[in-house]
Amino acid sequence: MLYVVGIGAGSREGMTVAARNAIERSELIVGYTKYVELVKAVFPDKEYASTGMKQERERVEFALKEAADKIVSLVCSGDPQLYGMAGLAYELSVNYPDTEIEVVAGVTAAFSGGAVLGSPLTHDFAVISLSDLLTPAEKIKKCLECAADGDMVIVLYNPSSKSRADYLQKACDIVLRYRSGDTVCGYVKNIGRDGQESRVLTLSELRDTSVDMFTTVYIGSSETKVIGGKMVTPRGYRNV
Repeated sequence: MLYVVGIGAGSREGMTVAARNAIERSELIVGYTKYVELVKAVFPDKEYASTGMKQERERVEFALKEAADKIVSLVCSGDPQLYGMAGLAYELSVNYPDTEIEVVAGVTAAFSGGAVLGSPLTHDFAVISLSDLLTPAEKIKKCLECAADGDMVIVLYNPSSKSRADYLQKACDIVLRYRSGDTVCGYVKNIGRDGQESRVLTLSELRDTSVDMFTTVYIGSSETKVIGGKMVTPRGYRNV
C-alpha cells in the first residue's frame, strides 16, 4: 500500500487528520529531504528514507518498490497533486500492478499562505510555478500573460532561486503590462514554520522585492483591496 500524502506546511497543526492517520499506519516514510525532516519532527519513531532535489523519479520508484510488501507514505509538501508526486506515482505504478495507491489531500501553500494574508483567493485565481526545470520558460510566460489578461489573482510558487534570481521581477514586468503598479500583492515566507514572514505591498514594490524558494507570492486582481491591513479579493456578489 502506498499513500501519497500531502503534509501541508509540515507542522502538526497544518496536517489534516487523514494525513496524520496515513503516516501513523505506515511502516516507512519516503520523501524529499526537507519534507522528511519536517515529518520526523512530528513522528520521530518512524523509519525514513529521503532523496535530494531533482531525484523525484528515483524517490517514487523506491516508494513503489517498498510498498510491495509494506505500508509506505510518500510525503509531499502542501497537496500531493499540485506540483507533488501523485501524478508521477500513478504514471510509474504500471510497473507495480499489485501496489495500491491512495492520494491523501493536503492544504497547499496557496491556501495556507492566503489565510495568513487575509482572503486573497475568494474569487478566480491561477497557480503558476516560475520554476523552469520541468516547464519551458516560454510556456510559463504564456501562462502569466493569460492569467494577467484574464484579471485573475495569480499565486506564484517557486518564485526565485540562486540560479533564477530575477524570475519574480520578470513575472511582475509581464503582469504590469495588464495591471497598475498599485495592484495589491502579498507574500508569505516559511508558511506555518519557524521564521514565518508576510507582507502586503504593491505590484511595483513586489517587483523589487527579494524572495526565495520557500516564499509564496500573491498578485491581486483589479478588485483586490486592503482591508484592515489584510489582502482581500471580493467574491463579486452584485447586491452586496
